Amino acid sequence: MTLNSVLILTALLLSRSAETPINARVESSLLSASENIRQLAFDGDKKTCFISAQNLGAGDHFTLLLNQPAEVHSIVVETGKPDGTDLLEGAALEVSSDGETFQELARFTKGIARGAPKTKQVQAIRIRSLRAQQNPLVIREIILDSSPQVAVFKYPIEFIIQVSDAPEMKEWAEKAARACEQAYAMINEELKSDGFKPRRVITMELKKDYDGVAATSGGHIWGSVKFFKEHPDDIGAMIHETVHNVQAYRGNSAPGWLVEGIADYVRFFKWEPTKPQPLTRSRARYDGSYRITAAFLAFIVDQYDKAFVRKLNAIIREGRYKEEVFMELTGKTLLELDEEWRAGLKP
Repeated sequence: MTLNSVLILTALLLSRSAETPINARVESSLLSASENIRQLAFDGDKKTCFISAQNLGAGDHFTLLLNQPAEVHSIVVETGKPDGTDLLEGAALEVSSDGETFQELARFTKGIARGAPKTKQVQAIRIRSLRAQQNPLVIREIILDSSPQVAVFKYPIEFIIQVSDAPEMKEWAEKAARACEQAYAMINEELKSDGFKPRRVITMELKKDYDGVAATSGGHIWGSVKFFKEHPDDIGAMIHETVHNVQAYRGNSAPGWLVEGIADYVRFFKWEPTKPQPLTRSRARYDGSYRITAAFLAFIVDQYDKAFVRKLNAIIREGRYKEEVFMELTGKTLLELDEEWRAGLKP
């Protein structure tokens, strides 16, 4: 290879790596078996895999949908368990430029399908069974070479919805679950700490007899049917509860105002940053909880340390919280920070 060829290839690789990755989501006619969730099929780790809870039927599918079309140069899908069982046969690998109309790209042979799409842009990749089979679908990894790159699921998650109390809310619940799944990587990046492994499965249940807005405990989110019927646009409330699942604090390791403030900080300053409402000095107090504390935390992040919330979250998660951590992380006491924050607000 000539020097010019090397330089051109290097420039091409650098330009591709600088592109903003495309996000994706997964849809399937098959349920997941326990913790072997769908997103494990595209997490960049061949040691993990998606396993369906039931055997494949004719027409069953597993579909990776990109948030926007990408130029896909090649696709490889590897199936089957590590011991060599449940290799996929009798199935097709298909692609679509619009997410609706699919064309066959390759057939599975000895558990593997590969191909280079002829279409310029791809928005969906589908694995479709051509016949009923006596084994579940096991996908070790979907491997894409594309421009822009498609981001693998760094923090795999699957939301299970339960709407038996209000079947008419199924469409809304599915929309909310997709939003929470899409936000999960961002939430975990904002609250990451060494050694922490987030949940892979969260249940979202809508209840008619729940009087509040939403709550969470042990990987289970409850939401009020009445509230979300009246406020269908408030999906952010479910993002807030998803943050609580990621916080995973031990017992009463931090005051409630701070726990809720961190959850609303992620919601209002990271997930929907256009929503925070201006505060007046008369309403502002560091322990005002929810949006008020969130605004206080955002002030510290802006003025002192971009990673402040991440560091604070790690301390709480380890059960080491005490008020003095504000001095430890910023050089000022909690009250000094509160006074400085409030002084910059309108009366």
